[in-house]
Amino acid sequence: MIRILRLPALGAALLLALFSTPDAARAQAAKPLKIAYSDWPGWVAWQVAIDKGWFKEAGVAVEFEWFEYVPSMEAFAAGKVDAVCMTNGDALVTGATGAPSKMILINDYSNGNDMVVAKPGIKSVKELKGKKIGVEVGFVGHLLLLKALEANGMKESDVTLVNVPTHETPKAFASGDVDAIVAWQPNSGQALAAVPGSSAVFTSKDVPGLIYDVLAVNPASLSSRAADWKKVTQVWCKVADYVTSPKTQADAVKIMSARVNLKPEAYLPFLAGTKILTLAEAQKAYAKGAGLDSLYGSSTVVDQFNVANKVYEKAQKIEDYIDPSITLGLK
Repeated sequence: MIRILRLPALGAALLLALFSTPDAARAQAAKPLKIAYSDWPGWVAWQVAIDKGWFKEAGVAVEFEWFEYVPSMEAFAAGKVDAVCMTNGDALVTGATGAPSKMILINDYSNGNDMVVAKPGIKSVKELKGKKIGVEVGFVGHLLLLKALEANGMKESDVTLVNVPTHETPKAFASGDVDAIVAWQPNSGQALAAVPGSSAVFTSKDVPGLIYDVLAVNPASLSSRAADWKKVTQVWCKVADYVTSPKTQADAVKIMSARVNLKPEAYLPFLAGTKILTLAEAQKAYAKGAGLDSLYGSSTVVDQFNVANKVYEKAQKIEDYIDPSITLGLK
């Protein structure tokens, strides 16, 4: 039996008053913001701010929690964290399935890390006609593949899709069960290394802005702690400058590579395939537009893909997922 202690009316009123005092509100505000991050260069870059104590300097308490990518989104959906680092497309997916968010800052867009990798002898997308391609159907790699086919006057029906979880694509490629795979780093790099002579015949660099990586925040948290999220965004701008500046990039790569247990020289190519956005660049991407140079346009493309592939049933209202106010308000 569950026992419920019922307070007398007066006691309940006093308790409510206690937790409604300014001190109680300050205590709530002092709780660290919890952010889930995972192994992608634009998100690993947060480690620079963590190690250098920039959040404390900015006057905001933040706890970063390290996850594998899918579990990070599951933690957000379960309310275990206040924000999560994810792609704009996955922000739509989590929202459509019951966990809405607001994309308040753009970390980067993929600029080559996402790849269509083909076996030796296949040197172009057109040569994939009639071939088997390992890809996680309904995920961002699938979208990249469709864009690759479209750019070469081809359709999905021109190839045979083999549904392979992204983290298993290097193994599937090495086995010879498929002629090509679609994956992002580090999986794409592992696939290239596993099959000597293989090559990337199409990458996200060919469609810049197709895949944006963002910080997506729980709307209630954003509403109640807007000032703190502004500080987080200001810290990110400092990180972006530090990572992209020739003067400090080496130190940034040293910090980032240590987080994922790689040597700096091994990690540097991953960063090269990621376009970290400065404040000015992010502000341009927040401008409304139909093209991939706009977060709105990119998200619309992904939304159409998600509905077409039955990732969810109804098209999402893109404006509900994007809050540019903090980024656009910075100088």
